[in-house]
Amino acid sequence: MSGPHAHVQVWSFLLAALVAGGELVYLRGWLCLRSAFPNLLPKWRLTAFTTGLILVWTVAGSPLAALDHLSLTIHMMKHLLLMTLAAPLVLAGAPAFPLVCGLPKIFIQSYPPLTSLPARWLESGIRHPAFCWFAGTVTVVVWHIPTLFQMALQSNWVHSFEDISFLVAGVLFWSPVVRRLTSEMKPLPWYLPLYLFLATLPCDILSAFLAFYGRAAYPSYQAAVGMFFLSPLQDQECAGALMWVWVTFAYLIPAVVITVQILGFKRPATEPGPDVKWIPVSRQSIRFEVR
Repeated sequence: MSGPHAHVQVWSFLLAALVAGGELVYLRGWLCLRSAFPNLLPKWRLTAFTTGLILVWTVAGSPLAALDHLSLTIHMMKHLLLMTLAAPLVLAGAPAFPLVCGLPKIFIQSYPPLTSLPARWLESGIRHPAFCWFAGTVTVVVWHIPTLFQMALQSNWVHSFEDISFLVAGVLFWSPVVRRLTSEMKPLPWYLPLYLFLATLPCDILSAFLAFYGRAAYPSYQAAVGMFFLSPLQDQECAGALMWVWVTFAYLIPAVVITVQILGFKRPATEPGPDVKWIPVSRQSIRFEVR
């Protein structure tokens, strides 16, 4: 018991330190940008980013996180919270600029740090909606393969890596959606509702497998102490139902909202002002390019 208990303490401390450090750097950059450009980053972005970080620690680093070894339903809830709530909240904070501006000069001299052509190609590929959709979907499916799932339950460090991968996959998956929804004076692309709808299909198949498989898919939960007076099979069925309902609301409701906005979008009657592109060249020199 000392090994898992020690890991929980170390992991909780490391994650708390990362969350606190990220919040301090973001807050420093946010205050700097707000003092120079009061309308650039509204307060709701700071609130969203902070809430997302608190949720990350609560789900993956707090003592409550250890309960997922006792219940597949709780394990499923952790992953859903990381991917569908914590990740979009962090993205809604527009973290790139505040984090860069908040870092001490010793850590970074220019933004972006890599300006070579291969680096720009890599960034473009990572930001492409197809890659983001693929990363989010594959992460969900692969980690529910019984062999890998058992490995995560039996190794605390693999389990921690699993939590990190769900958060990173959530950030990648939601980045095209959040980036478009938070931009102004631009019509939403038609592919976003399809992007979200197609993401529900693998989750529906996986949730149906868990709900109707008829026996426990993961041996570790067969010997686990039952929670909520559920047997291991009932717990698995509940996890499958939770995934189906949660994903339906998390993906399809934004898809419907985006569809309504696309169908009702009207361009402004007057020509909007120039499109201002913010290019932080360095911490000492911030340049604006008007296109």
